[in-house]
Amino acid sequence: MCSAVFWAEFYGPMRDEQSCSVTVEDMQPDAFRGLLHFIYKDSLPRMGDLNNDEYEDILRHLLVDADRYAMERMKLMCESKLCEVLSAETVGTTLALAHQRHCSQLKDACIEFIMNSSNRMVDVVVASKGYETLKRECPTVIADIWEKTAKRRRL
Repeated sequence: MCSAVFWAEFYGPMRDEQSCSVTVEDMQPDAFRGLLHFIYKDSLPRMGDLNNDEYEDILRHLLVDADRYAMERMKLMCESKLCEVLSAETVGTTLALAHQRHCSQLKDACIEFIMNSSNRMVDVVVASKGYETLKRECPTVIADIWEKTAKRRRL
């Protein structure tokens, strides 16, 4: 199985001998369908009917769920897709998620996106709800941004 967590719940020491089912809690239905799609097809589901915001949101949920169920390949694929769809309005939220879920590729991409943004775009980033969350929940990331900016200016 592609998830050590599911394997333990179905076959390992976490298995409930009395039950033939496993309850998955705290997961959005679309994310659960995406998780199942990945388990059976080894690919992320097509999400062509979603707008950009919905697509990015479901990718973030899939990344969290992949991390939660130790599905590293799926996590890396979500991380890669999120790197491709960064926007000024959502980069703060995505950066906080990357920091919290130890996604170094995504974290670096978010910081690069912010550092390479025009002043007007940085204003949009700073005005976003995600940036407020980032400041409150991940203040060390703000320091990372400043340090990388300072290093770049020295070069």
